[in-house]
Amino acid sequence: MTVSTDSATPSSVPWWRLLNRGHWVVFFLAAMAWLIDCMDQQIFNISRDAAVADLVDKSLAIEYSPYTTSIFLVGWAIGGMILGSLGDRYGRARVLFFAVLMYAACTGLSAASTGFWDFSFYRFITGIGVGGVFGLSVALVADSIPDGARAQSLGVLQSLSAFGNITTGLVGMGIGALAIRGLLPFHLATWQVLFIIGAFPALIILPSLFRLKEPEKWVKAKAEGERKGIKFGSIKTLLSHPTWRKNAWLGMIVSSAGIVGLWGIGNFAPAIVRSIVDTHLANANLTAEAMSSEKAYWAAVGLLLQTTGGFFGMLALSKFAQVKGRRAAAALALLLSFATTVMVFSFMRTTSQMYWMLPIMGFGQYSIFGVYAVYLPELFPTSLRSTGVSFCYNLGRLIAATAPFTIGQITRSLGGNIEAFRTGGIIVSTVLLIGIVVLPFLPETMNRPLPEE
Repeated sequence: MTVSTDSATPSSVPWWRLLNRGHWVVFFLAAMAWLIDCMDQQIFNISRDAAVADLVDKSLAIEYSPYTTSIFLVGWAIGGMILGSLGDRYGRARVLFFAVLMYAACTGLSAASTGFWDFSFYRFITGIGVGGVFGLSVALVADSIPDGARAQSLGVLQSLSAFGNITTGLVGMGIGALAIRGLLPFHLATWQVLFIIGAFPALIILPSLFRLKEPEKWVKAKAEGERKGIKFGSIKTLLSHPTWRKNAWLGMIVSSAGIVGLWGIGNFAPAIVRSIVDTHLANANLTAEAMSSEKAYWAAVGLLLQTTGGFFGMLALSKFAQVKGRRAAAALALLLSFATTVMVFSFMRTTSQMYWMLPIMGFGQYSIFGVYAVYLPELFPTSLRSTGVSFCYNLGRLIAATAPFTIGQITRSLGGNIEAFRTGGIIVSTVLLIGIVVLPFLPETMNRPLPEE
């Protein structure tokens, strides 16, 4: 049975009352796929530095760590483009199942890495799976949920992803605490245990995703498209149609800016946290293993603080987008991301400052992603919705993949220390402002139906 999308009901009715059981099933599975996806992303972020330090010469770790993120983002971009197109052609639910299976399996395999290159290979394949989930999930929900609840449900879906990040923070704190006490099993490192844990939550939803039917809107549009000769999931069509081409390229620029802010810069905050812990515990006479465990614990604390702020940022700015407009919300979110990033990279020097600076930076950096979830699906028709969203989001990641490499090069050129790293992050953060410049050239889609042709 396909999922029906009824016409919008008056706005005086709360959005959740417009959903029937079938709508809720779709929303839950899409939200969980994206939530677990974000959990596995953040497991990588808090484990990356320790993993690379164990897998390469420690003197090279601060330089090589950003390279693994670039590799991950390249896989993310390639996977997102391919899986987004396949989602329009063969069905959102069907392709989403394979995307989740891929990222879960390769997250677990990362724990078995023995060197830099096999670790990077697993990160690349994980990125392919991770890359498809956002575009597929928002297209699945946008095509399944009644119009009167679409923007609200997409904003909530994106905001709920923060609980995947928060869960990672809590799990990381727990594993770090066990490591400090020498209680991890089989002599595994903290990062290995975290990657193994990251493989399991997807098992909860994979059986249901396998059985999930496609949205009625997509099924009807696909049948009508075949009758008229419309190509679904065609990147060529996306980039040749004057309206969709413009929306795709400008949407990609706006997406790239926000992704650089979070993935190119903000997700390297654990490196700053680890440096603060180094200074804080410099005279504690800890063994190298004990110091590594302390750093893992505090990196998880930092992630928890940052992503808790991110939850409220996504919720607040997705609501702002529904009330004041998509473009205004995107501009405000990018400005907040820039200002809060500069604040943390410039001024966060103590553990006490972490407790208030990291939530503020999380609020700023994640807020734009609440806007993306609402705005990007409204820029493209049913035949290109997953393709268009994935183009913006994942080609944006391909561009964002240059940011960690750039930070790594700046860091090396300025001395290879943590102060050089801070400077590199501040320099790269100016990219956020480019997204604001192009927003006036995109359409305002608030209170408009989804485009169909």
